Amino acid sequence: MKKIVLILCGLLVASTQVFAHPPSDIKIQFDPATKLLTAVIEHRVSNPNSHYIKKVDIGLNGKEIKMLPFKKQGTSTKQTITALIPEAKRGDTLSVEGYCNLSGKLKKEIKVA
Repeated sequence: MKKIVLILCGLLVASTQVFAHPPSDIKIQFDPATKLLTAVIEHRVSNPNSHYIKKVDIGLNGKEIKMLPFKKQGTSTKQTITALIPEAKRGDTLSVEGYCNLSGKLKKEIKVA
């Protein structure tokens, strides 16, 4: 009986991992005039209340400068964020890292033009 329970628990964990996945893409834009960063984190889910982007870290030149937490995803396909980054200047590197609440993360970077 103990062996069956362990097998069932293993199957449950494995099935959760099949449905859990990191974001598939991040599209980043930065407007140097307004210093506004916009990012669209693509993460297709069936229920954005239970499977979602739980946080987004924003980095500037390799250092985290902002962390945005979420309790659900904006839509079933994406989480969109905007952030004011007044310290960003030409030549800097901005990064956006999105974390799935179930499993995985994805990070993308852009250079400020």
